[in-house]
Amino acid sequence: MDKFNDIISEIDSYVWGIPLIVLIIVGGILLTVRLGFLQVRKLGKALKFMVKNEESGSGEVSSFSALCTALSATVGTGNIVGVATAVAAGGAGALFWMEVAAFFGMATKYAEGLLAVKYRVKDENGDILGGPFYYIENGLGKRWKWLGKTFAVFGLGAGLMGIGTITQINGITSAANNFFDPKSAHTVTIFGMEQTWTTIIAGALITLLVALIVIGGIKRIARISEIIVPAMIVAYVSCCLIIIFCHVSEIPTAVAEIVKGAFGLRPIAGGAVGSVIMLSMRNGVARGIFSNEAGLGSAPIAAAAAKTNEPARQGLVTMTGTFIDTILVCTMTGLSIVMAGSHEKGLEGVSITTDAFNYGLPFPERVSSFILMACLAVFAFTTILGWNYYSERCLSYLTGSKKKVTIAYRWLYILAVFIGPYLTVEAVWNLADIFNGLMALPNIIALICLSGVVAAETKDYLGRLKAGKAED
Repeated sequence: MDKFNDIISEIDSYVWGIPLIVLIIVGGILLTVRLGFLQVRKLGKALKFMVKNEESGSGEVSSFSALCTALSATVGTGNIVGVATAVAAGGAGALFWMEVAAFFGMATKYAEGLLAVKYRVKDENGDILGGPFYYIENGLGKRWKWLGKTFAVFGLGAGLMGIGTITQINGITSAANNFFDPKSAHTVTIFGMEQTWTTIIAGALITLLVALIVIGGIKRIARISEIIVPAMIVAYVSCCLIIIFCHVSEIPTAVAEIVKGAFGLRPIAGGAVGSVIMLSMRNGVARGIFSNEAGLGSAPIAAAAAKTNEPARQGLVTMTGTFIDTILVCTMTGLSIVMAGSHEKGLEGVSITTDAFNYGLPFPERVSSFILMACLAVFAFTTILGWNYYSERCLSYLTGSKKKVTIAYRWLYILAVFIGPYLTVEAVWNLADIFNGLMALPNIIALICLSGVVAAETKDYLGRLKAGKAED
């Protein structure tokens, strides 16, 4: 297992090297400039459209349901465990780079949502299909179909072996074990390793719930997400705000530490300034993309199903996902961790955020730990549901909309959820990072190539909106 971890870690370092980080940031900057900083100018309009569905739109689910489906897959362990892992590995400065990536990522996410609707298609069953593979094939031309298939293969891997299953169920069972059996007193041997009964029971229960829901497809996932996602985000952000307000005097020190860490003014582990900045940037950008998925190409798969006739309008709605996920939720988590100093205590994974909640919330530690465990469980559970839909769409693009293949894949997906709790934390996160990076590469290339289409479509829509010729 140690040898396997070393190999995965080495591959991860190559995938998430300087070239990919630069490509993602440059793509976001290019789109931001071509769109005239749309994420600033039209954020208010985007938030309005988020809750106001288009009356005459055509599609499978409402724009709000499509956003909630995307958020269900986006707001997950990345917001709790991912932020903690980034700050622990890259220092407090990683949070700064996470925010920078998110700011430019909002323009990226806008472009993804717009292109998803513009180039979506209907299959023989009347289902709406869309996402990077379709805007690559239909936007760039048939000769680029290989790039769309490449994205679909990596997306399938990410759903089945990375961000969609293993990391999420691993986060849930780790949090449950930390709460119910922190000393691992009740164990049994499975797969040649000792596992706690808490891990086994929690893993089995989540697997059963996933099986009951994913068999129902996108409409059932959307209905569940529309109810759970807004409630869980409000509950979690409220807890983080309580932590911040209870320790408001510590905010300036925490912000200063974040800025110093981002620019190597507070070296970590004795590293040189350049290496410290790169470590901070790499962890911030990688974990930020893992969390908000801007540039990854996953959200447009859900956006394509939205009931809308305006690609740019759905782009604005899709853009709010990054704002909610990173600018709001991840900031709350990261600030809470830095204020508590939990990232410097040698803790790992969810234990870092648990320590911050125990430090910051004015409740007994047992209550604080339970709150975090509940939030993490719901966040991760909905992510499992959302990524099942994403990876199914990748499979459909590769094999065609074959019902038997889809049903077989759903059971394979459920199996991946079942075995997820028994893999190590380091291997799980590195594997997820690898698939994220491999997905992002073809998608970012397509977004850069189609940036002119995005700019023209946006100009046309905003002009019609101003003239009262488009639905507001």
